[in-house]
Amino acid sequence: MESVIKRLRLATYHLPLTTPLLLFALLAGCGGSNALGGTATAPAVDVGYRLGAEDIMLISVWKDEQLTKEVVVRPDGMVSFPLVGDVQVEDRTVEEIRVELVKRLNKYIPNPNVSVAVMKVLSYKIYVIGRVNKPGEYLIGHYTDVLQALSLAGGVTPFAAENDIKIIRRVKGQQQVFPFRYSDVRKGQDLEKNILLQRGDVVMVP
Repeated sequence: MESVIKRLRLATYHLPLTTPLLLFALLAGCGGSNALGGTATAPAVDVGYRLGAEDIMLISVWKDEQLTKEVVVRPDGMVSFPLVGDVQVEDRTVEEIRVELVKRLNKYIPNPNVSVAVMKVLSYKIYVIGRVNKPGEYLIGHYTDVLQALSLAGGVTPFAAENDIKIIRRVKGQQQVFPFRYSDVRKGQDLEKNILLQRGDVVMVP
């Protein structure tokens, strides 16, 4: 590592001023870590997080490279894994999935040591439509409230009915509607209406 640094220092005398970032990246790569000195890790999700379509998981069985695999949750809520076939993972936690995998793999491997981790959260999408500056689909964290969603959408337009905003949610096929009075919440009133959004919610601004 020390010899690499010396060579890079000498090289800087013959390089243009635009190269320091490149040198920094090379140095960061020497230790197998990112530029901030840490190693790449899975995103932080709480133990109660329930997976959805498009989320990416890493499933691994200790001491078996053939049973270490990144899988994507399909639109039907399933993933495929060697030996066990399709597994229902949508709306389940990683621990629930791990327990089921252990149970199924027990038929083929004695006392399998299985780990399950969420690598990418790509299912948490909401939709902001109507009189906002940037309507569309947004990939969010699972602790995003209505005000934050409106901010992501660039705020409401001057002609929006601020106090007639609705959050539309589907739960097991049933539609639920939550009213949201933007100007009141912005003044610190009715803050309980600034609810946390769930996967698939639609924020409608008339």
